[in-house]
Amino acid sequence: MSRIAKYPVALPSGTEATITAGSITVKGPLGSLTQQLKGDVEIKLDQGSLTFAAADSSRHAKAMSGTLRAIVANMVHGVSKGFERKLALVGVGYRAQAQGDALNLSLGFSHPVIHKMPKGIKAETPSQTEILIKGIDRQQVGQVAAEVRAYRPPEPYKGKGVRYAEEVIVLKETKKK
Repeated sequence: MSRIAKYPVALPSGTEATITAGSITVKGPLGSLTQQLKGDVEIKLDQGSLTFAAADSSRHAKAMSGTLRAIVANMVHGVSKGFERKLALVGVGYRAQAQGDALNLSLGFSHPVIHKMPKGIKAETPSQTEILIKGIDRQQVGQVAAEVRAYRPPEPYKGKGVRYAEEVIVLKETKKK
């Protein structure tokens, strides 16, 4: 059995889970998320916690029990506290500005880059060189952060570009004559 699936997922106060035949829905103060289920994993709701077990002894079912437990744990965390990803702009003239559901980026191109935020994701700019991407779905927050970073990834010689706040860029030495 998966070692991850052995640990139950505790539901904090104000959060509730509903298990139907083909899906699980988690509702909390920030919203609700739904995950489709296959028949490989059995989920039980006992006194405010969710337990996961493989439906049979196949290798796939054991692996999916741990995977589904991690996904549901992220859903519970997302609807109760939310997720955020912080990006930093490094470079002269690189700026960001959040306007409604769009993020306006000035990244040294001849034109401004406008990134439209998907439903459920918010972008904030505490300063011109910082971007906070917030939402309840961990996968979607990470995907949007990766898309914004892809406009101008950090280059290896000066480190200019869009980087994650905790990312460390190893700079290369310039060419010697």
